[in-house]
Amino acid sequence: MKFINDLYELYKDQLVGDEEDAIALVLYALQDHGREDLIQFIHQMNEDEIYQMLGNFLIEKLKDKMAEEGLGQYRPSPHPDSKNVH
Repeated sequence: MKFINDLYELYKDQLVGDEEDAIALVLYALQDHGREDLIQFIHQMNEDEIYQMLGNFLIEKLKDKMAEEGLGQYRPSPHPDSKNVH
């Protein structure tokens, strides 16, 4: 995707390669863009990129919902200082 390629080229010398870099950079890059700009980004995407974007979004939302409900591995782990009381 052109947006990601351009963003990477602008900041590649400042990145250390961890997930926090990617999150911070994308959020920073999007902060001044409105709805119409975001829709333009989507219009530039091919079908596979749109599928991946929506799929990732829905997966994260489902994981959030599962964590809210305390299901499976998404259940918050107890604080190490807490005692297991049965």
